[in-house]
Amino acid sequence: MSEFASVSLDQVRDYWNRRPCNLRHSKKEVGSREYFDEVEARKYFVEPHIPGFADFSKWRGKRVLEIGCGLGTDTMNFARAGASVVAIDYSDVSLDLASKRAWAFGLSDKIHFVHGNAEELASLVPEGPYDLVYSFGVIHHTPNPERVISQIHRLMGPESELRLMVYAKISYKTLWLMHTEGPWEIGTLDPLVAKNSEAQTGCPVTYTYTRKGLDRFLEGFQITEAKKSHIFTWDIEHYIRHEYVRDKVWQGVSEQDLAEWEEELGWHWLVKAKLA
Repeated sequence: MSEFASVSLDQVRDYWNRRPCNLRHSKKEVGSREYFDEVEARKYFVEPHIPGFADFSKWRGKRVLEIGCGLGTDTMNFARAGASVVAIDYSDVSLDLASKRAWAFGLSDKIHFVHGNAEELASLVPEGPYDLVYSFGVIHHTPNPERVISQIHRLMGPESELRLMVYAKISYKTLWLMHTEGPWEIGTLDPLVAKNSEAQTGCPVTYTYTRKGLDRFLEGFQITEAKKSHIFTWDIEHYIRHEYVRDKVWQGVSEQDLAEWEEELGWHWLVKAKLA
């Protein structure tokens, strides 16, 4: 049995309700346009690979299903680019903020928000097929992610595309955790990685994947691209204060060298797939 299969969905929901992802990306009044603008700017500054991976403009006039919209940063950009978006999240706190964001920017008519558990996805969202099913950093946080993949399969057609980010088992982050906290056996890492995977410690579920693990996970799909990206190089104490100073380990490392490191030890698997 998986390390996390016995974790309840209530635990997962309560964790993300306590502190939705990126909630502290701005010091402005939560829910204001200025707040959401700063959240977006900080998110894409720290994770600049996201806009290119999502390729928002490609989906103009298309149907997009986003699994785990959080505060709705990517959601808004799909809608701004002209897509018709269905966005689901299990955190009602996150979903409420995403809905307020859509209203604040005049995008409510382009986004249909759904509250629910992605393990039951096909019974919760409007029928497919969707042109794009998109999920960035979400599916690995549910106790039974293979159930989500099965649900996604039912919502795609021959021309549909899945774009998915999940965490990499062999990454700079996992090696750093092994170095700083142990243990040195990679097979025993899951609880340690989960505890430290997010800004708020104690995440109840976090799966990670090797390249072969992705093939097993995405059974029934043809992976057309899988590459690693993202090493967090910022000094944590400065970052918390919204200051950007490289951690001493990464000072003096060129952008080209960093990109090469990310190809081998990035924390994010960026996966594109179609139905097999």
